[in-house]
Amino acid sequence: DRQVHEIQSHMGRLETSDKQSVHLVENEIQARIDSIFSNLERLEILSSKEPPNKRQNAKLRVDQLKYDVQHLQTALRNFQHRRYIREQQERQREELLARTFTTNDSDTTIPIDETLQFNESLQSAHRGMDDLIGSGTNILQGLRDQRVTLKGTHKKILDVANMLGLSNTVMRLIEKRAFQDKYFMIGGMILTCVIMFLVVQYLT
Repeated sequence: DRQVHEIQSHMGRLETSDKQSVHLVENEIQARIDSIFSNLERLEILSSKEPPNKRQNAKLRVDQLKYDVQHLQTALRNFQHRRYIREQQERQREELLARTFTTNDSDTTIPIDETLQFNESLQSAHRGMDDLIGSGTNILQGLRDQRVTLKGTHKKILDVANMLGLSNTVMRLIEKRAFQDKYFMIGGMILTCVIMFLVVQYLT
């Protein structure tokens, strides 16, 4: 969590960095993201070795961190894409302003259709990135809701297990009492028969 917050704070520096330092910030963020992904792989192995009652929560925690980092990776790539397009447009504008044209220069005709098509492609790419980020956010929210549901289910399972444990104890006590009552009944019948036999012998 601490590393994720650190990356988020570095993401805020991207918009304020100048052209000379923005690449350094991007490389630093990418290195931190790669480091977290490497740590998550080790955490997945460790979570699989947890006791069964803790394994599910550990796996959910690792999955949540993974989706958080994937969201940051998508945001970084989106920023890099926008920066690349912006720099490319600036270079084209500078080349256009620095170029000298003659009256019969055939290159003075600007391909408007190709430019419009290029801008439409860029807008489609931006919309696709926004949809991807939105899908990632929805998946993360779904995992958080699932985690809450699993916690409630786990608690109900423990309650049922405790109830079944109590029921088993009561059944064992009932069986033990029934077993004792059976022998008391047999002993009483034998004692009654002996008394009746002695009375008959005494009277006759």
